[in-house]
Amino acid sequence: MSEPIKYTEPELLACTASHILENKKSVFVGTGLPMIATMLAQKTHAPELLIIFEAGGLGPQMPVLPISVGDSRTFHRAMAASSMHDVMSLSQGGYVDFGFLGAAQIDPYGNINTTMIGPYEDHKTRLPGSGGANDVGSFSQRTIVIMRQDKRKFVEKVDFITTPGFLTGPGAREEAGLPKNTGPYRVITQLGVYGFHPQTKRMMLLSLHQGVKIEDAKANASFQFEVADKIEVTRPPTEREIKILHQEIDPVGIVLRK
Repeated sequence: MSEPIKYTEPELLACTASHILENKKSVFVGTGLPMIATMLAQKTHAPELLIIFEAGGLGPQMPVLPISVGDSRTFHRAMAASSMHDVMSLSQGGYVDFGFLGAAQIDPYGNINTTMIGPYEDHKTRLPGSGGANDVGSFSQRTIVIMRQDKRKFVEKVDFITTPGFLTGPGAREEAGLPKNTGPYRVITQLGVYGFHPQTKRMMLLSLHQGVKIEDAKANASFQFEVADKIEVTRPPTEREIKILHQEIDPVGIVLRK
């Protein structure tokens, strides 16, 4: 019997996120692990995945991991070297299937904070802010969030809504003027994968990573999340995926440190 494949937490997150992306769909991508997961999907099961970057890269096939969404490599073999205006217009027009973001805080309805920790007038920590994250989460058909889970990050109410999820619950996005049938789709953490209940719009646990118990997930959240009737076990990374991550996508260890 062969030994189980060893993998790190970032490798697990990247592979799990990659598996969610679908071939012949479009995805608006942020910097870091979202970019790595998207590149992995394109190099494995989704070769016709259309990647979109905030700086205007449309449909690139990056040789290695770009440092940011404005890196020149985000235009490598692209269909178009366009502009921020054009790609945001595509998003607003409803042409983006997936938005892929990171988060510092998230609440039960998938609202994301990447702006500050603490009250606005007297905040403790200033974060990078929105960039294009608000637009991505507002207009993409389905938003995927990848982040680390603990009680400080999974909170009952975010300190600042940088990117809207389902806001206060069913119907709130539509009342705010956002498109129908859009919003948070998956939240991927080091413990498992969450979706959102179709009626309550609250976060719902769908799968746990190998060796993780539901009690672990509950102990690392400051709110009660829904639980699916059947909890799956997340598919782990394969040797091939790990090899691609380190040899083709991030060979110098910008994000996936060796």
